[in-house]
Amino acid sequence: MHLIVDAHEDLAHNIQSFGRDYTRPVAETRRIEHGSAVVEHTGNTLFGFPEYQQGKITLIFATLFASPRRYQNDAWVKFSYNNTDEAHRLYRNQIDIYRRLIEEHPDKFDIIRTAPDLSLHLSKWQDTEDKHPRPTGMVLLMEGAEGIRSPEELEEWWDLGLRIIGPAWVGTRYCGGWHEPGPLTNEGRELLVAMAEYNFILDISHMDEEAALEALDIYKGALIASHSNAAALLPNSGTNRHLSDRMIRGIIERDGVIGIALFNAFLQTGWKKSDGREPITLAHVIAQIDHICQLAGDAYHAGIGSDFDGGFGLESVPRGIDTIADLQKLAPLLAEQGYTESDIAAILGKNFINHLNKNLPSL
Repeated sequence: MHLIVDAHEDLAHNIQSFGRDYTRPVAETRRIEHGSAVVEHTGNTLFGFPEYQQGKITLIFATLFASPRRYQNDAWVKFSYNNTDEAHRLYRNQIDIYRRLIEEHPDKFDIIRTAPDLSLHLSKWQDTEDKHPRPTGMVLLMEGAEGIRSPEELEEWWDLGLRIIGPAWVGTRYCGGWHEPGPLTNEGRELLVAMAEYNFILDISHMDEEAALEALDIYKGALIASHSNAAALLPNSGTNRHLSDRMIRGIIERDGVIGIALFNAFLQTGWKKSDGREPITLAHVIAQIDHICQLAGDAYHAGIGSDFDGGFGLESVPRGIDTIADLQKLAPLLAEQGYTESDIAAILGKNFINHLNKNLPSL
């Protein structure tokens, strides 16, 4: 089994909004939530610490995420924001959620701030004879930067452990985003300049292409797309959520890594929850990975950014996936496509690990 890095998981949002306990097994959470409004709203969970262990989920990019009020329904309105102060408060609360998770369960979760932190963390996963649970490491990623009220606050966020920033979810004052297209704004350009000074990693996912293309040109730091799929395999999707081949090539040229999302609507154009899971298989995921690798000419720019529990659950992921542990099923399918063991190890985890080793601070 390979070490797996999942570059996009909304743990704190789910803990904050729905009271989920990710130290429990998946089956227990599903039993507790059966028939509840939580399942109706966001689907059955795919995460639990035992499943992290079973699937060798070594590292995750754990997000800070909150929705603007205009995209939130009344049932969850207290966990959305109308302005930057409210966004700041919600995101700071999520930092506190991760801190408590680590303080209460140091054997299960750890935060990764530096390259030495990462090396120490990975060393815990190298001893194949050790049968004790190993913690899943978390690199903090802010999805939608409205919680950053001004570039001057970046020092505060850096000190809190934030290492990756995606300026957009939907459109923000920084740039156009999903559903709300548009370029980088002057505030967005100022944010990128300041981010580069701290060596934040820029997350292109959710940025509108016009904004993202400019960011590729002007951003001086490292970048990724944590959870984005190839638009070329999703014809007539009618959304700006996916990456054009032009964008993919630009990310590759900047030595970035692209995490493939395992949401069925991002794997087949027109899929709806009412269609059920049967039509979508892990072959759709392999096709997305392969598209990135073919454009790159190698296997060093593709990864996994599942987005599991990101507003959808079990009902909306490919057939063959029951929990996060089932990401291991991708390995034999990649081998069938001719990928070597080293290629597979790179795609499932080492590409993001190597990217972090290059770009996290050394102290």
